[in-house]
Amino acid sequence: MGAALRRIQLGSALSAFGTGFTVPYLYVYVAQVRGLGAGTAGVVLAVFAMAALVVLPFTGRVIDRRGPLPVLMGASVVASAGVASLGFAGGVTTAVLSAAVLGAGAAVMQPALATLLVRSSTSTTRTRAFAMQFFLQNLGMGIGGLVGGQIVDTDRPGTFTLLFVVEAVMFLVLGAVVSTVRLPHVPAVSRSVDGVRTAAGPGGLRAMVSHRAMVQLCVLGFVVFFACYGQFESGLAAYGTEAAGIEPSTLGLALAANTAAIVVAQFVVLRLVERRKRSRVIAGVGLIWAFAWVVAGYAGLGHGSQTMATAAMISTYALFGLGESMLSPTVAPLVADLAPESMVGQYNSAFALCKQLALAVGPAVGGPMGASLHAPYIVTFVVVSLGITVLALRLGRRLTAVQDQPSLAVHSRVVAVSVPESAVPVPAATV
Repeated sequence: MGAALRRIQLGSALSAFGTGFTVPYLYVYVAQVRGLGAGTAGVVLAVFAMAALVVLPFTGRVIDRRGPLPVLMGASVVASAGVASLGFAGGVTTAVLSAAVLGAGAAVMQPALATLLVRSSTSTTRTRAFAMQFFLQNLGMGIGGLVGGQIVDTDRPGTFTLLFVVEAVMFLVLGAVVSTVRLPHVPAVSRSVDGVRTAAGPGGLRAMVSHRAMVQLCVLGFVVFFACYGQFESGLAAYGTEAAGIEPSTLGLALAANTAAIVVAQFVVLRLVERRKRSRVIAGVGLIWAFAWVVAGYAGLGHGSQTMATAAMISTYALFGLGESMLSPTVAPLVADLAPESMVGQYNSAFALCKQLALAVGPAVGGPMGASLHAPYIVTFVVVSLGITVLALRLGRRLTAVQDQPSLAVHSRVVAVSVPESAVPVPAATV
C-alpha cells in the first residue's frame, strides 16, 4: 500500500499546484480582466461555495457504494471542465455556470480523496498520511501561487486563461494518477456506533447522527474552520487593512508566512503530536489561535508603529499556520477512526459539509465586523478560539483510548505478544 499512498499524495500535490495558479487571482480575473465588475465576482465566489453545499450531502453515500476511486476520477473531470470553461468565460452567465461546475467537482474531490487516503493507510500510518497530504497541498499551492504571479498580466487576458488551463490539466493529472491505484475490497459490514447498528444503506445517516462523538467532532470542526479559514480572506483581511492600516500587498506576505509556518513546522509538530491525545492537541490549537487573535488585536488596537503592526499581522497568520500543522494529523484521521468501514465516505462528506458551512458563514459574519467593529471582532474570535479548547476537551471524554491516542494500539499489540492467548479475555464489540 506504500506505493498506492505515494501515488495519491503525488496526484493531490499536483492538483494543489494547479489550484494555486488561480485561487489568488480569481476575483481580479472576473472583476477586472473580464470586466464583469465586483458584483459578478462576488456572485462567482458565492456560487462556487454554494455548489459545494448542494452536492456534499449526496456525495458520501455514492463514495461508500461505488468506491472513492471512480468518484474522485469523475469529480476531477468535472472540476477540469469547470475551470477550463471559466478560463474562457466572457460573460456573466458563462462565468457563473463555470464556477458552479468547478465548485461541485472540487467539493466532491475532498471527501473522495480523504476516503482514498483512509483506504490506503492503516490506523497506525494514517496520522502521517494526512499530515503529508496537508504538507504537500500547502507546498503545491504556495509554489503554484508564486509561479502564477510571475505569469499574470491584467492587460493580457490570455495570461489568465493560461493559468486556468494549467489548473484544468492538473485536475486531469490527478484523475489519471489515482486511476492506477488498487484498493482492497471493503465489505458492507455492520458495526455498532454508540449502540446503533450501522450498515451501508438507508439507515446510515440516522446512525451517523446518533453517533455522539461524530456529532461533537462536526460541531468542533465548524468552529475550527469558522475561527480560522473563514476569516483569512474576509474579516481578518478587512481588519488588517482598516484597523491595523497595513498595505494590501502585506496580506500576500502574511499568507506566505502562513504557508511557510505549515511547511517548516509540519513534521516537527508531527513528532510531538503522534504520541499525545488528539483531543488535547486540538485543545492546544485553540489556545494558540486565541493568542494569535490577541496579537492581531495589538496590531490594530495597540497604537504602535506601522512596522510593529505589520509584523504583528504577519505573526498572526504564522501562528494560525502553526495551529493548522497540529490539526492536519489529528482531525481528519479522527473522522476516519470514528467511521464504520462501510460509512467512511459518508463521515468524510459530513465533515466536509461542516467545513463548507463554516467557510460560507465565516466571511458573512467576520467581514463586516473586521471592517468596522474592530474591538468586538477581536474579542469575539478570542472567545471562539477558546471555545475550540473547551469543545476539544469535551470530545475527548467521548473517545476511546485508542481513538484519542492511536499510538496506544501499537503499544498494546507489542505487549499482547508476550501474553498467553488463554489469558486474554474476548472484549465486547465497541466503536
